[in-house]
Amino acid sequence: MTELRELIPGVLAALVHRGADFATAEDAVQEALIRAVEAWPAEPPADPKGWLITTAWRCFLDLARSDAARRNREVRVFDEPERGPAVSTDETLRLYFLCAHPRLTPASAVALTLRAVGGLTTGQIARAYLVPEATMAQRISRAKRMVSGVRLDSPGDLGTVLRVLYLVFNEGYSGDVDLAAEAIRLARQLAAAGDDPEADGLLALFLLHHARRPARTGPDGRLVPLAEQDRTRWRRDLIAEGVEILQAALARDALGEFQAQAAIAALHADAQTAAETDWVQIVEWYDELLRFTDSPVVRLNRAVAVGAADGPRAGLAAIAELDPGLPRYTASAAYLHEQAGELEQAVRLYVEAAGTAQIVAERDHLTRRAAELRQRLA
Repeated sequence: MTELRELIPGVLAALVHRGADFATAEDAVQEALIRAVEAWPAEPPADPKGWLITTAWRCFLDLARSDAARRNREVRVFDEPERGPAVSTDETLRLYFLCAHPRLTPASAVALTLRAVGGLTTGQIARAYLVPEATMAQRISRAKRMVSGVRLDSPGDLGTVLRVLYLVFNEGYSGDVDLAAEAIRLARQLAAAGDDPEADGLLALFLLHHARRPARTGPDGRLVPLAEQDRTRWRRDLIAEGVEILQAALARDALGEFQAQAAIAALHADAQTAAETDWVQIVEWYDELLRFTDSPVVRLNRAVAVGAADGPRAGLAAIAELDPGLPRYTASAAYLHEQAGELEQAVRLYVEAAGTAQIVAERDHLTRRAAELRQRLA
């Protein structure tokens, strides 16, 4: 059976193309998906996408007529989609631009896209933003209402689309929904369709990070830190492609935040061993990155890089200037204290970090690290 998640964008786009307002169309698609889950195991359709479009359109008409009855007004009734195989053209990227419409704030655009196109649940998006689920539900609902009635070919904001893809990739790479491959596919489309070095930089970043994925976990599912990964398992084909794309983007002399991030990833990928990593140059690239985004998370990552380049004391001095409430702050501080030989402090911080970790593999890794240091102390 075709993965339902892969069909959502095309089905939603088909309804919007036919004149359905975005908010009602999204509700209709969700209802069609529920019916698919119920019906397909017993009788899988020959054309899953066509089945979903037809079913979703009927759901939309039901919703529209119900709304008309409640409001005591006449509603235009659209023709049912023609029968036959669904058009195979990929509307996903155009749908991303709709969700990145200028009417929306970047945060709302990202949340709407992750929900409507990426297929993430409201709870998953809320965790990504560190806000209550009810708050995120309200944000998504408002965003859906704002883009209702907007044509699918209306212009969106490229910067917002890039940020959307970046968050989708991160959710797929480290979260509980595997969307990394989808983000790479869409980034390829975006880079090929336009002429923007930042789109190329984003694609290069995805490829370089994805290349390390086979080594991120051990056979037992345990998280393997970058310094301990078996680099022979890294996909050199993706690294070579990512570096080539990045070099072409940098040559255009229009540096942006995604190109800077990709340059950092390329330096990690270039090192044959962890000891050969050029941390001095990585710190320099973090300084470039901070010119574009004064992100506390970037400053935290830079502090760890400073610790590797100039010694753990320098790293601890840099991290002391940051908010202890940052995600992974405590784990980073634990690592730097460990490198400085302050094992008791490191144990305490690893335990504290494990208690707040959102990802099970990360929590288990931090717990094991604390136990290993306790053994050394004993």
